[in-house]
Amino acid sequence: MVARSAGRSPVWLVAVWGATRLLLLLFVLKVLAFPGPDVTSDVSVIYRDWYEVLRTGAFPSDDVTWQYPPAAAFAILSPALLPFLAYATAFFVLVCAVDAAVLALLWRAGRGSGRSPRGAWVWVVGVPLLGPTVYARYDLMVTAVAVAALLAAGRHPRVAGALAAVGALLKVWPALVLVGMGRRRPWVAAAVGGAGLAGLFAVTMPGAFAFLTFQRERGVEVESLGALVFHVARHFGWEGGVLLNYGSMEFLGPHVDTVSTVSMGLSAAAFGWLLLWRVRAARSPGPRSPRSRSPEPQPQPQPQPQPPESSESRPPESRPPGSRSSRSPSSRSRFAAHTAADAAFVAVLLFTVTSRVISPQYLVWLVGLAAVCRCFRASRMRVPVALVLAASLVTVLEFPFLFADVVASTPLGIALLAVRNGLLVAAALVGARALWRDTVRRGSAGGRPGASGPGISRAPSADSPATAG
Repeated sequence: MVARSAGRSPVWLVAVWGATRLLLLLFVLKVLAFPGPDVTSDVSVIYRDWYEVLRTGAFPSDDVTWQYPPAAAFAILSPALLPFLAYATAFFVLVCAVDAAVLALLWRAGRGSGRSPRGAWVWVVGVPLLGPTVYARYDLMVTAVAVAALLAAGRHPRVAGALAAVGALLKVWPALVLVGMGRRRPWVAAAVGGAGLAGLFAVTMPGAFAFLTFQRERGVEVESLGALVFHVARHFGWEGGVLLNYGSMEFLGPHVDTVSTVSMGLSAAAFGWLLLWRVRAARSPGPRSPRSRSPEPQPQPQPQPQPPESSESRPPESRPPGSRSSRSPSSRSRFAAHTAADAAFVAVLLFTVTSRVISPQYLVWLVGLAAVCRCFRASRMRVPVALVLAASLVTVLEFPFLFADVVASTPLGIALLAVRNGLLVAAALVGARALWRDTVRRGSAGGRPGASGPGISRAPSADSPATAG
């Protein structure tokens, strides 16, 4: 009873959030020292230099470390909102404010029928697991936009699409939140909004898309899944090494291009799987309650004479085909309310584990999406969310705490990477399987309709309306 009360009380939530975020601020402001290399230099040096260039109305296109879409300028310039503070201090304070805003969104989203406060708790616990790095990058700001897009999808699909477009122009990956949105409105809003904003940047600020070239030329970052090949190979005479390249520590040497190509091929395969899932899920009947799979036959009452009724008062199935509400229930409920969040979480997981780069701050993307998933009681992502939280804890050990071991490919460094990346791969595979089982029915592929098995949707009826856009 006490645990349940704590889970539902905003007082406990705010208290834990306040204590953990105060600790993060003390670390990034260097009141307290965190073991490992200084993680704040990206803000105090690199971001600050970019800030000076962006203030002139141009992008730092001559700096190969600038590898971000044009809307990233908003995040880099944001400390100007607090001119009475030093640049780095203002940045950390703004990130903390955005962190609080995300908590408020998740708490509000977790209230009501079919919802859960666990999503807010995932955010409160998951963010500090990543250590001070999470406040020393602008990725938390990007995550806030993606979280807002997913939470707006039910009632405001056009707003969700516009937010997804802004997020994509901040750091590309938020475009994936559209994957599980069932209607056209968010997609159209994202396309129109994204094209308009991108065009505005292209016309008004030189070098808006120079980042595309720099991203293409990147190598294999030392923390990525593919990097494990070279970490082990160094113990068997591999002739390559680790160098600072395009702003991160990357492997350079023989066969790096091959591993890089394989990584991109796996990303393409992940995209293909998501496309297949989208098509199959869209053709499947809507989710239903497990109790409704094999209904017992009920005796039919004798029809009673009824007075004439208007078209508006008729049940949907008896209205004329041209009326607004003539769509069948299955066509209205192909994607349940939690589907958008689950699909976005799985999509970002797949592209993260297949990427050539898995920087520590990428985990905050997953924590944010995991939190949205856990706002829905019907979400099938319970196990993947737990795996991501475990991976976050291991991440802070490998960076910054023991990053020297990772760069040197010591047995401890390799073990940490293997565990962290293994947890992420497991989360991606388990999540993909759960998403498929939840949304794609065997009957839609030619099997026995209503048969039980891996393709059967098992979403409870409390979350079955198509509120995911």
